[in-house]
This record gives sequence, C-alpha cells and structure tokens, in this order.
Amino acid sequence: MSPYIFMEKNGIHIIDLNKTEAKLEEAATAMKQIAKSGRKILFVATKKQAKDIVSEKVKEINMPYVTERWPGGMLTNFPTIRKAVKKMSAIDKMATDGTFENLSKRERLQIARQRAKLEKNLGSISDLTRLPAAMFIVDVHKEYIAVREANRLNIPVFAMVDTNSDPRPIDFPIPSNDDASKSISLIIDYVCDAVAEGLGERKMEKEKEDKNAKIAKEAKAAKDKDAKAAKDKDAKTKRERVKEQPKAEQVKKAEAKPTEAKAEKTEKAAEVKAEKPEKAAEAKVEKSEKAEEPKADAKQEKTDK
Repeated sequence: MSPYIFMEKNGIHIIDLNKTEAKLEEAATAMKQIAKSGRKILFVATKKQAKDIVSEKVKEINMPYVTERWPGGMLTNFPTIRKAVKKMSAIDKMATDGTFENLSKRERLQIARQRAKLEKNLGSISDLTRLPAAMFIVDVHKEYIAVREANRLNIPVFAMVDTNSDPRPIDFPIPSNDDASKSISLIIDYVCDAVAEGLGERKMEKEKEDKNAKIAKEAKAAKDKDAKAAKDKDAKTKRERVKEQPKAEQVKKAEAKPTEAKAEKTEKAAEVKAEKPEKAAEAKVEKSEKAEEPKADAKQEKTDK
C-alpha cells in the first residue's frame, strides 16, 4: 500500500486523498459502464460497520449484496447456490398453493426455520441468476475468500483497500479507511450514485430505442396502408375497365353494323349485275336451240318420206 500512503504519524498511516479521489473516480466510471450494459455488480460487506450501510444503499439500486457470512464457493460453485435459492422459491410456492395445510405443525415450523435461514444468507442474491459481472468489496483483508473466487473466475474486483491490505489482487483498488462507518458510507454513496446514473442512462436508451422502434413500426404501417390503397385503386380501375369493355364492344358492333349491311348490299348488287349477262346468254342459247329443233324435225320427216 506504500504508493497510496501520504505519511506516517504516531504509528498511524495517513492515506493520500488525491490518489483516493482519482481511484474512486476511475472505479465509479467503470461501475457505471457495467450498470449501463445491464449486468449485475455484487456488493460484499460482512463486517459490522458496513452491513447496514451496504444493505440500505444497495437495495435502492436493485443490485445483489452479501452482508451475512460469505458462503464458501458462492462463485466457484454457483449452481449449488442457485439450487438453495430455488429451494427457497419452492418453499414460498408451497405457502401459496396450500401445501402447508397438509403438513403437521412440526413440519411447518421446520420448513419456516429453513426458509428464514436461507432468506438471511441468500435472500439478497435471489435475483442473481448468473455470475455477476463485477464485485465491490469492503475490507479485502476480511473477505479474502470472495477475492480469491473472483480472481479465479476473472471477475473484476472493486474494493475499499486499507493500509493493512494488499491491493495487488484488486482490479480497481480504492485506498480508504474501511473501519470507519463514515468513510464506508461516503464511498458506497458515491459508487451507488454512479451505478444509479448508469441504470438511468440505460433506461433512457431503452426508451429511445422503443420510441424509434414505435416510429419505425408506425411508418411501416403507413407505408403498408398506402401500398394497400394503391393496390385497391388498381384493382378498382381494372374492374371498371373490365366492366366498361362489353359496353365499348357493343358500341363498336353497333357502329360496325351499318357498314356491314352496306357492304352486304353492295356485294348482292354486284352479284346480281354479274348474273344478268350470264342469264341473258343462257336465254339466247335456249332460244336458238328451240328455233333449230322444228327445222331438224321437219328435215327428218322429209328424209323419212
């Protein structure tokens, strides 16, 4: 911790607050980005001075926290912890669906005690369905097991680091006094405000996306409506065209009838005119044949005689 110590006075190490401010700002910015991305940050503070402060502040920003005993293997053996949380949910379900009524008084009492124990140790992480994106620890010296588990799983660690601690395993150390409740409250307030700000920005972005999606949906609906109207108009025009077509054909036929009649009459007149010379020739031939017949008959008779 020597880079973060300003001086030593009467056997007490005094932390350089300029470095504390810079590191706190850096940690708050990183936590804000994590919250903005929608991931969870697990707060760990099991020491007496920090319990109430952390539970009160962190509950407001809806993040998971551990203020009772750190359950060993909570991160490295996360599926087992999830089973315990599911068991708690199953007990709650039993209370609502009437299963408790079929149990004896002693069994109900045992289940209630088990539920209270689970609630005390795991109630604050019931919403943590997967491993957290980061951890915030008060007093890394006391929570060394949590630090080890986080390092093993490559989970970023934010922590208040006092002069009696080793800041090397911590990704974002905040040099500060982790024994005084005022110091803890100040640091927790600052990081919680940063997380709340990140959540607020995420909410605003989501609302903006929803608004844009809604506008796009409305524009698409309007476009579809226009396309449908144009299609209906085309269909209507086509129907009207089909409807008007027989009328046009009738008019055309009516106009064509006098022309056809005139043409037929002309053809008939031409045929009659052509037939007249033929008939006259046929009549002449018949007349000459009739005139020659008596002469031939008289000649034949004379020859016979």
